[in-house]
Amino acid sequence: HVQLVESGGGSVQAEGSLRLSCARSGDTLRLNCMGWFRRAPGKEREGVAAIGNDESTTYADSVKGRFTISKDNAKNTLYLQMNSLKPEDTAIYFCAGSWVCRWKEFNVWGRGTQVTVS
Repeated sequence: HVQLVESGGGSVQAEGSLRLSCARSGDTLRLNCMGWFRRAPGKEREGVAAIGNDESTTYADSVKGRFTISKDNAKNTLYLQMNSLKPEDTAIYFCAGSWVCRWKEFNVWGRGTQVTVS
C-alpha cells in the first residue's frame, strides 16, 4: 500500500512562487516514476511534470521554464517548485506515481492541494 500526501499549496499573487511537497510512504519501490498533475476548474486533469528513477524529467509545455520537479530519495519526498505563477495555474495539484513515465500510466494518487493564483 502506497500513500502520497501533498502539502504546500495556497494563495499567491501572479508572478509569485510556491513549492509543493509530496511525502511518500509504504511500498514505493515499484514506483519508477513520480509526477505532478493538476485539475483546473472546468477542465480535465493534466500532467504537469514527471521525474523518473534516472532523474530524467518531463514537463508540460505550459510550465516549461517556470516549474521544476525534483525529489529527495532520502526523505522520500517529491517537490514541485513553481515560479512566475499565472492565474491559469490555479488548480488542484496532485502527486502521483507510476511504474513508467507515461501520463496515462499513473495510477497512484494523493488527495491534492489547492493552488490559487490571483
